[in-house]
This record gives sequence, C-alpha cells and structure tokens, in this order.
Amino acid sequence: MKKLKYPFNKPFIIGDELEYIQEAISKGQLAGNGEFTKKCHSYFVKKHKLGKALLTSSCTHALEMCALLIDVKEGDEIIMPSYTFVSTANAFALRGAKIVFADSKPDHPNIDETKLEALITEKTKAIVVVHYGGIACEMDTIKELTDKHNLYLIEDAAQAIDSYYKGKPLGSIGHLSTFSFHETKNIISGEGGLLGVNDPTMYERSEIIWEKGTNRSAFFRGEVAKYNWVDIGSSFLPSELTAAFLFAQLEHIEEIQLKRKKNLDQYFKNLKVLEETNNVFCPNIPDYATNNAHNFYLICNSEEERRGLISYLKSEDIMAVFHYIGLHSSPFYENKHDGRELINVDRFENLLVRMPLYYNLSTEDIDYISSKVLEYFSKAQ
Repeated sequence: MKKLKYPFNKPFIIGDELEYIQEAISKGQLAGNGEFTKKCHSYFVKKHKLGKALLTSSCTHALEMCALLIDVKEGDEIIMPSYTFVSTANAFALRGAKIVFADSKPDHPNIDETKLEALITEKTKAIVVVHYGGIACEMDTIKELTDKHNLYLIEDAAQAIDSYYKGKPLGSIGHLSTFSFHETKNIISGEGGLLGVNDPTMYERSEIIWEKGTNRSAFFRGEVAKYNWVDIGSSFLPSELTAAFLFAQLEHIEEIQLKRKKNLDQYFKNLKVLEETNNVFCPNIPDYATNNAHNFYLICNSEEERRGLISYLKSEDIMAVFHYIGLHSSPFYENKHDGRELINVDRFENLLVRMPLYYNLSTEDIDYISSKVLEYFSKAQ
C-alpha cells in the first residue's frame, strides 16, 4: 500500500521521551506505579483539577474501571451517545449493562442534552458523555439531570486534554472521567490512558481495582501491615516506560498545543469560506467551550460528496477519513437498540470527514491540504 505524503496522523517525539525512558531503565523499576507514574498523576491533579488520577494502559481500561467503580450489574441502564468509539459502550456492556443510546446535537456530534431526561428510567445508573473533538458537552444541564435523578456522571474525555467548559477543565466535572494517550491524541504515549476520580468515596476503591483487587498501594505507603486480595480488579496500570514517555510529553504540552492550535486556526482561515460557497460546514464551537485542537472536520452535503472528497484528496497524497459509525446501528447492537431514530448521529456518520491534523504539519502543509479541498469543491459546483 502506497504511503501518502500527508497521512491522517503521524506520532511525534517532542522532547525528553527517550532520555526519561532510559532513566526509568537505569533506576531498575520497569513495572507500573513508579516515579514517572506519580509525576503524571500529580500533573493531572494539579492541572486538570482531578480529585485523584490513575494512569491506565488505555482509555478503554479506564472506562472499564468506571464500570467496576459504579458497580454496574446485569440490567442496569447506561445512557451515552451513539456517535462515539466502541470502547465507551463496550466497557459497560461487559458488565451486563443495557446501553441506551442518545442522539447528537443538530450542530455538533456531542450528545444532545435536551433529549436525555426522556431516556431516564428507574434502571438508569449513569450518563456517560463524550467530549467529541475536545469540545465540551453542555455540562450544566447534564449535571442537573444526574443530580436530580441520583445518577453517576462519567466524562469520556479521551480527546479532551487541555480543554474547558466555562473555565472548568474537562474531566473534573463528573464523578469519574477518562483520558486517552493513544498515538492519535494531542498528548501521546503510544497506547495509554488515565482515570480521573472526583468522588472522594471512590478514591480508595479505585486504587484497589487498579492494583488487581489488592491493597498493595496502601501497603507500600505503610498504611496496612500486609497487602491482600480485598476486591475485584485487574492489571490496569501501565509500565514505567509508558509513564516516562507520557511525562516527557506533558512537560511540553504548551508547545504542542500552541502548534496544534496554529494548524487548526489555519484550517478555519482557509476553509471557512466553504460554508458560504458550498454549504459545507466547519466545526461549531459553542460559547461555553474551548477548542483544544484535537481535530478538524468538514460536514459535507451528501455521502457521495464525502466519498468523492476522500478519493480526490487521496489522489493528491492526502489521507482524510470519516469517523464513527453510529453504535446503535452496529452489527452487535442494532437488534438491542429500541428502534428510536437518531437522525443527527446518522447525519454525522454519513457526512463528517476529518482532515490530517498533527504536530509535524507546517502552515505550508495546511495551506496545501486546504488548497486541494477547495479545488475539489470548486469543481463540484
């Protein structure tokens, strides 16, 4: 398969990753929960205002920890967006939950907060929101609902590092939150994730579940005389090599974000005109949200137009991609869905196309990619 000049994503080395990995090796602790793990935890507690932070080997594992922490059982109902990656749903389905999918907003892939209360039943246990593209969901309304109905609020902030809702860091608002450091994210460690715990009643148990169901961490702090198997859990923590790589990136987050935001602004500058000339729309950023430059996408007029754009860009050495297939219509879940039409999810599934956006792209690269997008749409008129 031909390697394109402009792939959709390109992982990057930004600073001291290799040096810190070598430091971890030289200290002789390669398993998890060492010095670099603790530095990463401290960063997220201070910068993202999390009550407690626990690195995980993936965001998927962090979501599975959420399901364990809220004691999901067979028949419990979990409300979440259909327009999301499968891990959001799978983590709770693994515990026997019934997933109740909600529609997206008309002008954004995020969950439509106005449609949620009608989905709540006596079996509902939690609402899981996904901050798509690092853009905040409308959290005040959603939190009022979860407080009113005594539900857990979980933030899937996989794409939302360094992004805010009315000045509050995403991940700090719900009872629990999750982040991803997959190579496609703003800050990376190859694979990797993090669980944020903002409910103090879950602090102790989250650490136990994280450490395979044992009180091992408390033992090493001298809080118990010996450690033992005290709860269910699994091996969710990553190695110190992963943590060392991640911490090097976190130290350079301002530099990374400045470059990504510059690239994102250039896309907006170049392609905003399509809204007037071709009825093709750029991302909508609500007043209550910041933009962490996780992605840039266009909303086409038809599935055929999107296919044509992706094909044309590929012929010009550019890899653009569409994103999620609505989970409510997936082969695994379509027979379990209650039959409600999720028209906005279907719309984004069929019309959204993502442009390359990563640290190594230059302004000139963005200009070239943008010129080819404009070229395609000028020919389409």
